[in-house]
Amino acid sequence: MYLSTIGRREHAATGSRRKLSAVGANVFALGAVSLVTDVSSEMVTAILPVYLVLGLHLSPAAYGLFDGLYTGATALLRLVGGYVADRVRRRKAVAGVGYALSAVMKLGLLAAGASATAIGAVITLDRAGKGLRTAPRDALITLSAPEPLLGRAFGVHRAMDSVGAFAGPLVALGVLAAVGATNPEAFDAVFVVSFCIAAIGVLLLVLFVRDRRTPRTTQSASVSPRAALALLRGSGVRRLLVAACVLGLATVGDGFVYLLLQHKEDVATGWFPLLAVGTNLSYLLLAAPLGALADRIGRLSVVLGGYGALAVVYLLLAGPVSGWPLFALALALYGAFYAATDGVLMALAGPLLPEALRTTGISLVQTAQALAYFASSVLFGLAWQFWGAELAIGVAAGAAVLAIGVTFVVLSPRRTS
Repeated sequence: MYLSTIGRREHAATGSRRKLSAVGANVFALGAVSLVTDVSSEMVTAILPVYLVLGLHLSPAAYGLFDGLYTGATALLRLVGGYVADRVRRRKAVAGVGYALSAVMKLGLLAAGASATAIGAVITLDRAGKGLRTAPRDALITLSAPEPLLGRAFGVHRAMDSVGAFAGPLVALGVLAAVGATNPEAFDAVFVVSFCIAAIGVLLLVLFVRDRRTPRTTQSASVSPRAALALLRGSGVRRLLVAACVLGLATVGDGFVYLLLQHKEDVATGWFPLLAVGTNLSYLLLAAPLGALADRIGRLSVVLGGYGALAVVYLLLAGPVSGWPLFALALALYGAFYAATDGVLMALAGPLLPEALRTTGISLVQTAQALAYFASSVLFGLAWQFWGAELAIGVAAGAAVLAIGVTFVVLSPRRTS
């Protein structure tokens, strides 16, 4: 019996290794680029809320505008990047331009100083880079892995991505500790280190990621503005866009979640980046398992479960729980939300889109979600300022529950009689 048990374990381990290898080397290379880039990005993201609200004394409503800019203001550029990447058949090149632009903008934050207008412009350009790179990168993943393993492929990529997201706030914390959190130049030091790390990510993309091109005859015949608009005629794509908008409206953003925790528990400025570390640790541990689970039980079920976790996070922030139980539960569930939704939603979209227009179609979904997120951030900032934090987050929890129900109705498979 013992020997047979060993045999089954070895067979299971071999099967797991085969499934991972089937995901493809290109997925791992893209994951390495995202890992390094996210160290850079999360260094800035982890300190930006406290820098803007406590350092520059922005109101919640003003921060909501900045937070919306950080994710949603350049949403339309995602469409441009997606279409251009399909048209010229150079998804890697378009993604590279996006990665390079975001890297340079880390120095732009240094040059912006305390000017809110300049910071807003730099943030917009930084997110323009993200808008350019995200759809081509995700399209490369869908073209580099077999369709039955797309959930696993995105899970592996997002797990590697979250390693960088986990490390980024720790690096920022280390820089702040080395320079001194109260030192006026502490934030500048974070921006400089962030730029250097982002430059390494661009180099990894150039050296190790392979482009995936469709044959020119197929590509030239099927990629045009008319063909891109024709994607909207498909009921599956239309329903996915509606769901992406609804889900985006129910998401208030990382900065608000961490600021609410800081508001409720009076977290010191020097420890603020650790809030993102807790989220990213949960994301890191759950991204690959939940991606594989989505392939087995259905991607929609996992996405809806993720938004259920988000609703519980909002309820915790509005409820009586405090102290370490609040931090442990809220950050763990917030990481689970990202692990269950970020890559899985793209895996859900991939099979609905033709290969020649894969990047364009993914950018449509991401644009719809980003525009909705922009509106959500602005509205939540206004609600916090005029209604108070507790009522604003309570409304957000109700919106998340409503979004789960609407998404289930919209994306559930249609039955034919």
